Amino acid sequence: MSRYTVTVKTDAETDEDAVIGYDPPLRTFFLQAFPDEETDEYALWFGTLLEQHPSLESIIESARCFGYEIEGLSQNAIVAMTKEAGTPTPPSLGERLGLVR
Repeated sequence: MSRYTVTVKTDAETDEDAVIGYDPPLRTFFLQAFPDEETDEYALWFGTLLEQHPSLESIIESARCFGYEIEGLSQNAIVAMTKEAGTPTPPSLGERLGLVR
C-alpha cells in the first residue's frame, strides 16, 4: 500500500497532512483528510470500497465534485501509484469467501 502526503483544500479549510495512495487488496486509490482531533475519524475518506476509484483521475475528480482540491502531488508519487495500480492483484480471501464486494 502506498501513502503520500498532499494538501487538500476547500474554500473554508486546508489540510496540509492529507494522504493519498493506492490500496492493492481493495484495488482502489484512497484519499484521507481533515481528521477529527478527538476521534481521529476523517471528515474526507474516499476509496473505502472494492475498486471504488480504480484510477488516480477518478479519485481526483470525485474530490473536486465535493469541493476538494488536491495539491502537492509529485510526479514521482503519480508514477509510483500508477505503476502499483497496474500490477494485477488476485482476489483477497474476503472476496473469495463473498465477504467483500
